[in-house]
Amino acid sequence: MNKGEPEREDYLPLFETRPARGRRLFHLFSASIFIAICFVWVYRVTYFPAGEAKAERLAWLGLFLAELWFSFYWSLTLIHRWNPVFRYTFKDRLSSRYNQEASPGVDIFVCTADPGIEPPIMVINTVLSVMAYDYPPEKLSVYLSDDGCSECTFYALLEAARFSEIWLLKLKDEPRSPEAYFRTELVGDSAMTKDWLSIKRSYEDLKMRIETITKLGRVPDDIRKEYKGFREWGIVLSQHDHQTILQILIDGRYANAIDIEGKVLPTLVYLSREKRPMYCHNFKAGAMNALIRVSSRISNAPIILNVDCDMYSNNPEAIKDAMCFFMDEKKGHEIAYVQYPQSFYNLSKNDLYSSSLRVIVELEDILILLLTLVPCLATIKLELLGFDANGGPSYIGTGCFHRRASLCGKRYSKEFKGEWRGKMKKIEESASFLEETGKVLASCTYEHDTDWGNEMGLKYGCPVEDIITGLSIQCRGWRSIYFNPERKAFLGVVPKTLLQYLIQHKRWAEGELQIFLSKYCPVIYGHKKIPLKLQLSYCPYFLWAVNCFATLYYVTVPSLCLVKGILLFPKMSCPWALSFAYAMIASCMQSLGEFICCGGTFQGWLNDQRMWMFKRTTSYLFAFSDTLARMFGFSESTFVITEKVADEEISRRYEQEIMEFGTPCVMFTILATLAQLSLFGCVLGIRKVVSNDVPVKVLDQFGLQIILCSVLVMLNQPIYQGLFFRKDSGKMPSSVTYQAIVYALLACTIAMY
Repeated sequence: MNKGEPEREDYLPLFETRPARGRRLFHLFSASIFIAICFVWVYRVTYFPAGEAKAERLAWLGLFLAELWFSFYWSLTLIHRWNPVFRYTFKDRLSSRYNQEASPGVDIFVCTADPGIEPPIMVINTVLSVMAYDYPPEKLSVYLSDDGCSECTFYALLEAARFSEIWLLKLKDEPRSPEAYFRTELVGDSAMTKDWLSIKRSYEDLKMRIETITKLGRVPDDIRKEYKGFREWGIVLSQHDHQTILQILIDGRYANAIDIEGKVLPTLVYLSREKRPMYCHNFKAGAMNALIRVSSRISNAPIILNVDCDMYSNNPEAIKDAMCFFMDEKKGHEIAYVQYPQSFYNLSKNDLYSSSLRVIVELEDILILLLTLVPCLATIKLELLGFDANGGPSYIGTGCFHRRASLCGKRYSKEFKGEWRGKMKKIEESASFLEETGKVLASCTYEHDTDWGNEMGLKYGCPVEDIITGLSIQCRGWRSIYFNPERKAFLGVVPKTLLQYLIQHKRWAEGELQIFLSKYCPVIYGHKKIPLKLQLSYCPYFLWAVNCFATLYYVTVPSLCLVKGILLFPKMSCPWALSFAYAMIASCMQSLGEFICCGGTFQGWLNDQRMWMFKRTTSYLFAFSDTLARMFGFSESTFVITEKVADEEISRRYEQEIMEFGTPCVMFTILATLAQLSLFGCVLGIRKVVSNDVPVKVLDQFGLQIILCSVLVMLNQPIYQGLFFRKDSGKMPSSVTYQAIVYALLACTIAMY
């Protein structure tokens, strides 16, 4: 439908939005939870121990404040779940309405930064997977941003360009990443088996060559002479001090860019932007902005997809799904980006570190059951369904299709209609000319005195640049879409050690708290720009770090008070105990029900609860303290890359679901100390019951506190194994064990006397 053309009566949309059923049941159940919470508040105020010792009054008051915070935070999470929606696309209508010539071009950005942490063989698997979309290849341009300026990565990409000539033509519905493809079993006739084995041998040879060069750390001279692009590394001083390197490895505009059967290949480009020690390079946001500018010179597609180098494409029709949103004649012009969820392929059986945020609704029928239960804070993917209904999900930094105009700072206007036909103007200049002119766009000085990093491109100044970028796009009038197809669009890798997991969450929580305390706080920055419900939808994520204090209080003070004999909860025979019991049991049953309904296990649910406690007492605590240190000028922002590989021994333990410690660090000391406190409290509490003349009376008084300590002991089981029972290299370091015992005994001694 062209601009100004009246809407047809027989118009069929390219996508459909359906509200979830069962919402009234959810609303009623949430109301019952709120009533229980109100009874908890009334109990805390009514039975405040005014005439007791100061320690008891302070402990009671602190627990009340912690419960007030949990109640407030729970209320914020309700906003995500109040009105979730589901999106469905109609790709058949898209195909019948737009032919290949009318399909808009797509520029695909893959970012990597360190060949040691992000191996080149993994990077090129991602590149090959996004080159293999079920989409006109002449409309695809793939850009690899190498912020590590590694000649090994460049060599790997050069090998991938050659391998693509035999790889892309054989794919149908299989995984598009070679590594994932050859993990699947072969089913077919003898001819297919012969082709499969031939391509597999070619891939194994490719993999061996790349890994050999990666271990060597440099490209041998005889290989350098084969391709002129390696000359650039002759004047590279270091990965932090070098010129722009821009190489067009496959130029899809020309007839010679074909595979062995004569079919067109996508354009493939390598970029390592200029870096100099005296200039701030702004981490991933700077790399993305350089890609936006360089790609505008080479291909200038109206749609941009960005993926992390470890997130390979698993759904060949993901682009067509995204186009159903962008190209819908009635609502497509409102959409700035389409966000796909993060999914992972290397999870252990029970998701040891709860990395997958497993609870995700595949079918609407499952949600009917889930919506009858109280919201769970950990179910981020379920919350995104409600985020979508409130005005659009946040941009999470990977697996996202962007409209180039909105990403470059264009404001939404009701008069604006994206006209896709003939959108891509063919660029006539030669590849060498484009390389030379494109280098300027990736120089250190190009952004000086411009709006890049502010009003244009990704925002600078925050470790989670993706969140504020998405927020600013929404504040310019655009909306976003969350789409979760039945077949996962992208699959990545998760950390295999506890420390990597905690550091990753520290970075996220720190960046989000920085946003909340900055001018980009959604309640302030989004005032009168986006709906209030969308402003509040951001807040639970931005306040992750603040949860540390209430959680730390709840896992320490009840245990210490049990040691001292201070009563903090109502007697089990008292009617007030029902409000505490109802809130806790309902929450547990809800989250457990979600895991079971969505393919999880009871052990997976326990792992989720355990990691919820671990990251709140360590990652979020350090995120909060580091944010304050940065605000007062004691530190600067850093960008920590999550390691994507692990040695064989660590991988074996991860598959066996044995938690990995191994390295002495403050986070482990805190976890071990808290675990010891819970153990001491539980043991002394049980001792009080057993040794008393009237054990039933003591159990009635301290029953809820003993239950709380017992639950904490159960969740800390991997900590105790690492401290006292394991002998492998992944056990808790001895120094951490000794420190934890000393700190826990000291705390208990102070509490008793």
